[in-house]
Amino acid sequence: MTSGTETGGVTGTPDKDYNLIWYVEACLNNALRLETYIQDAERDKDTELADLFRKAQADSRKGAELGKALLRSRLDGG
Repeated sequence: MTSGTETGGVTGTPDKDYNLIWYVEACLNNALRLETYIQDAERDKDTELADLFRKAQADSRKGAELGKALLRSRLDGG
């Protein structure tokens, strides 16, 4: 959060935990959106652009997996 104050009292979730959950969700949404962009580029036979979007999608998936692993360890009490 950018306000400088902890808002966990409002949400019931500490900011750092909320931010981690948001990050995972954003990575997953980005991977889904990029699938559409890949299909658009492929339809126009723009392999260079499709490759860029595939790389970005792989990065988003990796970010989601890293975030999920960290979230999982924290939920398990680790």
